[in-house]
Amino acid sequence: MSYAFKQVFLSSSKHKLKSPYSMKPQFITVHNTANDAPAANEVAYHNRNDNQVSYHVAIDDKEVIQCIPFNRNAWHCGDGANGTGNRKSIGIEICYSKSGGECYKQAEENAVQYIAKLLYQYGWRIDRIKKHQDWSGKYCPHRILAEDRWDSFKNRIQVELDKLKNPKKVAISGELTLNATAQKELHSNRDKLKKLIAGAYKEGVFTSDHTSKVDSYTDDELASYALIYTIRNTK
Repeated sequence: MSYAFKQVFLSSSKHKLKSPYSMKPQFITVHNTANDAPAANEVAYHNRNDNQVSYHVAIDDKEVIQCIPFNRNAWHCGDGANGTGNRKSIGIEICYSKSGGECYKQAEENAVQYIAKLLYQYGWRIDRIKKHQDWSGKYCPHRILAEDRWDSFKNRIQVELDKLKNPKKVAISGELTLNATAQKELHSNRDKLKKLIAGAYKEGVFTSDHTSKVDSYTDDELASYALIYTIRNTK
């Protein structure tokens, strides 16, 4: 299951209260929300209240919502006005953590995927991921800690990061039958596919990051279909 990414930024009029300093991020700090609100509700409350508490991203089972740009700090680590956590780390809140269940499991999986992408984007290793607890001693992310899964959580991120660093090449062979939806999708992108295929055609492979979906198709499947469809119809 893929997530939708949105940006619903805090008003600049509240920067002085919640995000007063410029920041060049060096870490990612993970939190659990300790309630069962979805990301949209978390961000709406964050953006309208006047508390000197803030974070950069809220993640639930369907959405990743950024509310503070990564070039500004947020007050989420409890280590003071000049603390490394508060001044140099991206704050990630994982939603639905109070009751757990399927919504929380998917929210955590979305966090794994998203954090891996951030690490890849910044060229960071897994040691850039921190717990809230690492900065101020607070028992957070509480659900992950209570279930003794911090190391396994990081290991899952490492697996996804490795996939991004070393995307698989999908070998194309044999025949595939496309249903009407796939045929329509591929036909509507025919010109784009011709360009995409130019380099891959020489090796008979298509490189994919395996994370996206178009309709019901994974990135892998669509790439494979696209390659075969385009070759067949451009010979």
